Amino acid sequence: MPLLVTEPAKRVTLITIDAQDKMNAMSRQMMAELCDIWDRLDSDPGCRAVVLTGAGERAFCAGADLSGDLEATEELSRIVNKSLLKLTPFSKPIVAAVNGVCAGGGIEYLIATDIRYASETARFGLPEVKWGVYPFGGAATKLVRQIGYVHTMDMILTGRLMPAAEAKEINLINQVLPPNQVLDKALETAALIAKNSPTAVQAVREQISSMMTSDAALHEERDQILGDRVRSGSDFQEGIAAFNEKRTPNYG
Repeated sequence: MPLLVTEPAKRVTLITIDAQDKMNAMSRQMMAELCDIWDRLDSDPGCRAVVLTGAGERAFCAGADLSGDLEATEELSRIVNKSLLKLTPFSKPIVAAVNGVCAGGGIEYLIATDIRYASETARFGLPEVKWGVYPFGGAATKLVRQIGYVHTMDMILTGRLMPAAEAKEINLINQVLPPNQVLDKALETAALIAKNSPTAVQAVREQISSMMTSDAALHEERDQILGDRVRSGSDFQEGIAAFNEKRTPNYG
């Protein structure tokens, strides 16, 4: 099963992205499944904190599975936005345990979380522009408020992967740890949160997360327009072809 949901500690839910053959890239089916998981956990009083991680050591999440159906539809947009919690309210705090590559949509899942721990070997980046893709999952509207303008532009416009130490320096993550300590630390933090008043904790998350997503809500329509414009161009076709053929794109 590509998404594993377990309860490793009292009132703590662990979601593990397990598609290791594709570096935990998210397919459309996996995103739809995650939407249902968010709904279920949001209404479950037995869940007070969530930990999100990726299976194996190679990747937290390498983004969207670009080998699948890439047709842009209103339904797909709804699924992507909800799975990324781009605008959807979610009451439970989320702790990220990042092992390996966190790129593209992986970053957009990361910025939906509240506390973030990463392995010393983790790498972070938004390579969408390398492949002619617009990062419409939240990075272009939410990330600037989290880490600032210049760091956001560096990440998005260069498409480079940065090491965990640099990600810590720009406040993308909270702490860098040895690989075998990352998940334990995330679970420890989630358990600590789960012992606190759920009413107070959820009110705090609602207030702060709503402040962080307010710009995204204002710019959602423009985000979609820009994403559609990029998708309709020849660069998108060349970028996706190059990605699937494992070659360098030629944009002329």
